Amino acid sequence: ALFNIVFVLFELLRTHFRVVFLIFEWWYFRKYGTSFIEQVSVSHLRPLLGGVDSSSPSNSNTSNGEADSNRQSVSECKVWRNPLNLFRGAEYNRYTWVTGREPLTYYDMNLSAQDHQTFFTCDSDHLRPADAIMQKAWRERNPQARISAAHEALELEDCATAYILLAEEEATTIMEAERLFKQALKAGEGCYRRSQQLQHHGTQYEAQHRRDTNVLVYIKRRLAMCSRKLGRTREAVKMMRDLMKEFPLLSMFNIHENLLESLLELQNYADVQAVLAKYDDISLPKSATICYTAALLKARAVSDKFSPEAASRRGLSTAEMNAVEAIHRAVEFNPHVPKYLLEMKSLILPPEHILKRGDSEAIAYAFFHLQHWKRVEGALNLLHCTWEGTFRMIPYPLEKGHLFYPYPICTETADRELLPMFHEVSVYPKKELPFFILFTAGLCSFTAMLALLTHQFPELMGVFAKAFLSTLFAPLNFIMEKVESILPSSLWHQLTRI
Repeated sequence: ALFNIVFVLFELLRTHFRVVFLIFEWWYFRKYGTSFIEQVSVSHLRPLLGGVDSSSPSNSNTSNGEADSNRQSVSECKVWRNPLNLFRGAEYNRYTWVTGREPLTYYDMNLSAQDHQTFFTCDSDHLRPADAIMQKAWRERNPQARISAAHEALELEDCATAYILLAEEEATTIMEAERLFKQALKAGEGCYRRSQQLQHHGTQYEAQHRRDTNVLVYIKRRLAMCSRKLGRTREAVKMMRDLMKEFPLLSMFNIHENLLESLLELQNYADVQAVLAKYDDISLPKSATICYTAALLKARAVSDKFSPEAASRRGLSTAEMNAVEAIHRAVEFNPHVPKYLLEMKSLILPPEHILKRGDSEAIAYAFFHLQHWKRVEGALNLLHCTWEGTFRMIPYPLEKGHLFYPYPICTETADRELLPMFHEVSVYPKKELPFFILFTAGLCSFTAMLALLTHQFPELMGVFAKAFLSTLFAPLNFIMEKVESILPSSLWHQLTRI
């Protein structure tokens, strides 16, 4: 009899659970337009089981598609130089003096050292004593040793790369760094003119001219950034435009991203749109700056009058739909940015290198562009109301994308090496299951275990069930006894009869 009671209780519990789940499934379908069971199986179970999309190309194109996807994933996990990286002496070191924390990781600084050796040295450095000293200086790990070597090179001659090193690492203010870069510009222009005349005389001279070109472009770019940081934004814009006209082939430096940020500071949105029209091309590598600046311009047209309540009643207009689609496009490219723009996650100093579509790129973008989003009335409100819709549009972004290829899975490892230890790296998509799924799984597992134990050990489970029920109803029996002792027996008799 006790076993039958327990079985009936289990059946009632299972029936109640079915009713609750059907109500939840109906509510979920009404709200999101898709089945909860289908969403769970596609978004959470399929990646865990290693499933693939059934709508993949035919077998004849599978190998080519996988190879292209692998190449794209590898290229996207490549680390890039941050176009807006700060100055070590005037900004990164100042942070260390104030907080006692190191804003740059060893991996990030090692990448910078490799960049300096690539851009600022060549095989003919032994012909010039100062350049030979600087070739060793860029390989030094100790900052003081690098600075001492730069001073030693300057004692021999005016060396542009020595001035660069001092401006980057020894100067403690932007004004001091600008002064050193101006000296570097004078020395760099002289070397550039001399090597330009000899560039066709042999492979050695071509390498030297390439190095002098890199040095000159770097100096002019950093001078423009100094002007931007000192408030001379129009001067910085002119310097960047002249630099892009003089060296149009050096797109690897991404000078247009510096130009976009300066134009946004001037609120010159027409010129921003013109720059985007040139660089937001399908054949060029995308960046968070390109995608989110395009979204900001689209949002600017409608954000001041946007209301989610009104939009839900009347639907989205054409301009609002364009803005929402631009936001979805940007979020699909880099899903980490909105939390920084909406200040749901704290910002840190950007690293010297970034991983496109990673947390490091999101930090670098938000660090400089948050003020531009705040300046446009209602832009952050529109972003807040619409950015999460991207994840419903692409329920499993690791397997396929809507506008871009699938979101790479290699970003977390690289970001942990680029970002300091005190920063909590943003991971997307997180491998977390909703509470309702965990609760359902636990309840079903517990029910199955009880049914199995009852089938195998009926007598023992009967004893446990009796003890459990007696313990469960002990407080109720205690209250009943107290009521019987307080109420008159005749009144209690009438109540029990009722």
